[in-house]
Amino acid sequence: MRRFLVSLVVNAIALWLTTLIVAGVKIDPIGDGGTVELIVSYLLVALVFGIVNGIIGSIIRVVAFPLYILTLGIISFFVNALLLWLTSVFTGLFGFGLTLAGFWWTVLGALVLAILSAIIGAILRPLAGRRDRR
Repeated sequence: MRRFLVSLVVNAIALWLTTLIVAGVKIDPIGDGGTVELIVSYLLVALVFGIVNGIIGSIIRVVAFPLYILTLGIISFFVNALLLWLTSVFTGLFGFGLTLAGFWWTVLGALVLAILSAIIGAILRPLAGRRDRR
C-alpha cells in the first residue's frame, strides 16, 4: 500500500512540474480550482495515468515490442505520448483533468513527465521500501 501511495505522489508531483514546464500541458481542476481541488485533481489525474499506463501501456508495449527493437526504443516517445493522450481523454470524460494543446506538445509533455518521474521516483521510492521484519 505504501508503494502505491508513493508512486501516486511521484506521478502527481511529476505531472505538476510538467504543467509548469510544458506550455501545452494543463490541468483543469475540479470545482472552482482552489488549492484543495487542484491537489485532488493532480492526484486523480496521476491515478488515471497510472491505471492507463499499467493496463493499456503494458498491452501496447508487448504488441509493439518488435517496433521497439527496430527503432532502438524511439517509438517509446510516441507510446508514452499516446498514453498521456488517453489519460487526457479519460479524465476529460469526467469534466476535469488533463488538457493537451496538440500532438507535439503531448510528445514533449510525455518526455518531460518520464524524466521528472524517474528523478522524483529515485528520490522518493526509498520511502516505499519494505521494512525489515525480525
